Amino acid sequence: MELEQMKKLVNRYLVKHREMVRESKAAERYYKKQNDILKYGVRVSGESKSPLHNADNRIPSNFYNILVNQKASYLFASPPIFDIGSKESNEKITKILGDDFSKVCKNLCINASNSTIGWLHYWMDEEDRFQYEVVDSKQVIPVWTKGDLRKKLFGVVRTYDWIDEDGTVLDVYEYWDDTRCWAFAKKNRRSIHTLAEFSMFPYVSYDPSDFADQANTISHGFGEVPFIPFFNNAEGGNDLKDIKELVDAYDKVYSGYLNDLEDIQEVIFVLSGYEGEDLKEFLHNLKKYKTIKLDENGDGKGGLDTLTIDIPVEAREKMLTITRKSIFEQGMGIDPDPQNFGNSSGVALSYLYSLLELKAGLMETEFRSGFNRLIRAICQYSGIKPGPIIQTWTRTSVRNDSELASIAQQSAGIISRHTILGHHPWVDDADKELEQLEKEEREEQERLEEQQGYNPFREQENPGASPIKEGGGSVEE
Repeated sequence: MELEQMKKLVNRYLVKHREMVRESKAAERYYKKQNDILKYGVRVSGESKSPLHNADNRIPSNFYNILVNQKASYLFASPPIFDIGSKESNEKITKILGDDFSKVCKNLCINASNSTIGWLHYWMDEEDRFQYEVVDSKQVIPVWTKGDLRKKLFGVVRTYDWIDEDGTVLDVYEYWDDTRCWAFAKKNRRSIHTLAEFSMFPYVSYDPSDFADQANTISHGFGEVPFIPFFNNAEGGNDLKDIKELVDAYDKVYSGYLNDLEDIQEVIFVLSGYEGEDLKEFLHNLKKYKTIKLDENGDGKGGLDTLTIDIPVEAREKMLTITRKSIFEQGMGIDPDPQNFGNSSGVALSYLYSLLELKAGLMETEFRSGFNRLIRAICQYSGIKPGPIIQTWTRTSVRNDSELASIAQQSAGIISRHTILGHHPWVDDADKELEQLEKEEREEQERLEEQQGYNPFREQENPGASPIKEGGGSVEE
């Protein structure tokens, strides 16, 4: 990748990338409960402030955080299990995936929910070990092939901040294709035209035949771009898009309600023909003497009136209820209100999870191809010939365990034990559970045989056999 080519590439994709970054940051703000209500408040910008409304509470809701975490927990609290047809190969793959695989899956789900695409980068470390990690989606600019019915990842530009040894902040641009990675950099906030080659690869290239005479490039030897996209859904949208206006409406109504509750405690005095000139004197006399002295006004009267605020309580409560219901319907989640669950049966619980299952199923369809690419990359590293990859996904949800256990018991003799154990609520690994059952059955059989060996009435069980006397010979009749 030549320097001028890199400048043209970044210029071509940077505008669209900035739009994606802006949307991603908005979704991340709502995920962290930093909603727009904190910035703009309840009132419209520029609106004159009414003397009856002084409170300015700004209370953000966390509905978006709940919806995203529901999906992540529902899909990846128990991460997918992979089977390529060989127990030994499966164990190797599980070992390379490591203990953090479940965490990686969860982070991919959250990134994809906020940024439309989650990105997984894999590489070889200095000790030739296979490594992989989630990359912030805001750092990745994908370059797709043009004109193909099935678009393919042609390359990836990864951009991030780098602090140099002298404290200078640099904008680093890496370009990855199916063979190499090139590094370029410019000073922060400078034009892209100031981009220059950046020497950041002091270690030896992964390809033994490539001596990498340029310090700003390195070979990775994977034969494909080592970045895997995990799409949130087929439409290419994030999860905030469908509910942002509803969440903002809920925040405004709730915060406005609290503002009115505070303002209703304040009383505004309307004076007519007040004898004094200083309002502080008025408040002092009112507090000390519980009375005030008024002059006669032009009509020959003096008076004191008060203004208070009336709150439409029922209308606001109804609005909050309707908006909350719409948020979970449009966001395709489950309202955690306890009254929605109760002592529900399996059918009722399944109905509650219907929208969440629909949303999770769309994400699973997109994620399956990404996980297949990851497993094939691990197989290539391990020297394993990959066959068909079978993925087993497990949902984590509220369930009626007694009902599921009863169904499993009634299914004995109809379907295999492996299938029954795979769906039993207390079993996480059907293969290990089968091994444990077989072990316990062998131990029980050995115990019974041992007891039979010391049974004094054992000879009565076979009346046709000749009794054996103590010396080893037959007992004569």
